[in-house]
Amino acid sequence: MDRHNQTTLTEFLLLGLSGHLEQEDVLFGLFLGMYLVTIIGNLLIMLAISGDSHLYTPMYFFLANLSSVDICFSSVTIPKMLVNHILGSKSISYVECMTQIYFFITFINMDGLLLSVMAYDRYVAICCPLHYTMIMKPKLCILLVVASWVVTNLHALLHTLLMVQLTFCFNNTVHHFFCDPYAILKLSCSDTFINDLMVFTVGGLIFLTPFTCIILSYACILSKVLKLPSAHGIRRALSTCGSHLTVVSLFYRAILGVYMRPSSSYSVQDMAATVIFTVVTPLVNPFIYSLRNQ
Repeated sequence: MDRHNQTTLTEFLLLGLSGHLEQEDVLFGLFLGMYLVTIIGNLLIMLAISGDSHLYTPMYFFLANLSSVDICFSSVTIPKMLVNHILGSKSISYVECMTQIYFFITFINMDGLLLSVMAYDRYVAICCPLHYTMIMKPKLCILLVVASWVVTNLHALLHTLLMVQLTFCFNNTVHHFFCDPYAILKLSCSDTFINDLMVFTVGGLIFLTPFTCIILSYACILSKVLKLPSAHGIRRALSTCGSHLTVVSLFYRAILGVYMRPSSSYSVQDMAATVIFTVVTPLVNPFIYSLRNQ
């Protein structure tokens, strides 16, 4: 790329999910409603858990952490889109964009790791009930959450540092409602091979390890449940596990479909997939992981 075609960008333009004003108004109302439900639903779960000593168990400890992460995850992307719509602006500064990328990666990874920890907790409770209190001690629960935060922040820092090394051309138009890492990589004039390599290797490890743990945990749970003598118990357990696995499959299918391929193949159609794990999953998690459990 010639030097005169390069520039130091100070901002990006977020075009949103639609280029039509009427559709943007509808999407604004839809996203505002979903965001408010996400915040209120997750806050109620956190308040209910903190206010009832009977819920001071590993499962609800992890659920409270998942609710707090979902609040933060939704707040990374949606408020900026809502504010821009109100102000009639589409801009986001370079620093804001890189900050958004950092926290986006942090919270999306934290969501996946917490889902895997919760699946492991259910596996121990159902498959090893006599040893549950010995295995899931408070120290282990805290260690699992702290380790997840350390891993996710280091992973986000790696990708953000690689991102800020890139050079961007005059094109600063992002076909999205937030600074999606792949949408930003596609604007770069620099070679993004290292960035893509890190997504496939380190990112793949961070995404696939918890996904594998979830599948193995629920496979063991289902194997144990199918041996129950009560048909009612089997239906109840399968209903709960099925709901959990539905959320997990939506979450990971969307993520793997978007990010487990080169950034050059990123298209406008991938925005629909990102809406699933940035907006829909944090919205339904409170209902799936609390209302379906006694």
